[in-house]
Amino acid sequence: MNILILGVGNLLLSDEAVGVRIVEALGRNYSFAPGIELLDGGTAGMELLEAMASRDHIILVDAVRSGNPPGTVVTLKDEAIPTLFGRKISPHQLGLADVLSALHMTGESPKRLTLLGVEPESLEPRIGLTPVVAAALGEATDRILTLLASVGAPAIPLSEQEKAERAREGLWRNPL
Repeated sequence: MNILILGVGNLLLSDEAVGVRIVEALGRNYSFAPGIELLDGGTAGMELLEAMASRDHIILVDAVRSGNPPGTVVTLKDEAIPTLFGRKISPHQLGLADVLSALHMTGESPKRLTLLGVEPESLEPRIGLTPVVAAALGEATDRILTLLASVGAPAIPLSEQEKAERAREGLWRNPL
């Protein structure tokens, strides 16, 4: 099993940070089977090439303009994702589309690709999610956990003591 859960977003643009915040919450609250990696991709583009190469499955978490009300959680899979890159759905889609194209050209495309997106309410310069998008974090996290369980890799909730130890030791960091 070689699964990457990749959260992307700009922490300075309100709801644009939702992908990063979801991956941070997963890292703070759960333990994962070997072969499952969490990555805060921030606003990186081609810098993610090596991290995304030759994965069995990439779960990409981002703010996504889907035309739904703010806070709506959408899940797209495989072929539906490149199709939607034809219209602007994510502020990162150009960088990520380039990475996916490069992976395709080198024969290192992921076997499966899932985009879990949350419709933003605001992309204005401001630190912090809007209340409506913050309220969607639970549903988005649950969808990721359900997806992992469906492939036989359930996440294990951490005890309060384990959460405190992770916070104290700073085990959740952006590796880029």
